[in-house]
Amino acid sequence: MSAPLLSVQGATKAFGATVALDDVSLHVGAGEFFALLGPSGCGKTTLMRCIAGFETPDSGRLTLRGEDLAGVPPHKRPVNMMFQSYALFPHLDVFENVAFGLRRKGEAKEAIEARVGELLEMTQLAPFGARRINELSGGQRQRVALARALAPRPALLLLDEPLGALDRKLREETQFQLKEIQRKTQTSFVIVTHDQDEALALADRIAVMRAGRVEQIAPPLDLYENPATRFVAGFVGETNFVEGVVARRDGPVLQTSFARLPRATCALPEGARATLSIRPERIEVARDGAGIPGRVEDFVFRGEYTLLRVRVSPEIVLRVGAYDGRYQIGDEVKLTIGPEAGVLFAEEA
Repeated sequence: MSAPLLSVQGATKAFGATVALDDVSLHVGAGEFFALLGPSGCGKTTLMRCIAGFETPDSGRLTLRGEDLAGVPPHKRPVNMMFQSYALFPHLDVFENVAFGLRRKGEAKEAIEARVGELLEMTQLAPFGARRINELSGGQRQRVALARALAPRPALLLLDEPLGALDRKLREETQFQLKEIQRKTQTSFVIVTHDQDEALALADRIAVMRAGRVEQIAPPLDLYENPATRFVAGFVGETNFVEGVVARRDGPVLQTSFARLPRATCALPEGARATLSIRPERIEVARDGAGIPGRVEDFVFRGEYTLLRVRVSPEIVLRVGAYDGRYQIGDEVKLTIGPEAGVLFAEEA
């Protein structure tokens, strides 16, 4: 395995009594699209600022291309940053905004024109080079900011909530463009976001952070299907949490208040309290036959799909995956949860 482009080893950072980073370690490969995902206050922005050089870790080591970043100021790091606000210059046209960093480096006029032209073509902004920033749409401004950040050919590009100012439809369209540009340039991207859908759509790997620590690092599908902790299961995608007690008569079973749920595998001992995380689409629903009895209580419309809310006991309502309109509120249904559906977690202390 080749050496990583960026390596973070045991990074710790506190602001007074608040620990923003608590022994964080991760790596980013060359040409990788990496996401730092987590709720506000989890430490992802602090980590990004440490990588950029705007903050200094209290302890730990950061290396880029094998070189220690300690003491290296931001402007001497082969790292660039695209801010959430875009920070574009309103008095300059699109061409000059993109060319700004290259002019500061003192590059030749011909080289600047060639590089800016290449990036305007790549970001579909070639017809807008002479326009002022206030004449552009939000999506166009976002692409200008991206082109400007890429112009000096950084080894690593940091993106701070880059799509947060866009509406949903434009955000989804821009995700495809952003991923395509990253593939074409083969620049390593690190995106900071609290939006799970954005991270899942864009990243090759995702680090989920919580309270200054990394809970799990994995590719999107693995993160969704095999969350390492209850927090990751609840933060990444829709899920149901069902609590119960492990029994081992005739194979492992989670005994819940509404059913005995057989498990294909279970490392927990007999009598252990545990929580099963089950994705809505892993619960099968039918009108008849064997299964867990329930009553349709409501619908949750999500645009491209609809969830059923099915009450299976006085205390528990399960969200059941996309359905085709066959069921109405009040219908009696049967649910099936297969032995391999879901992930079982030990009760948290």
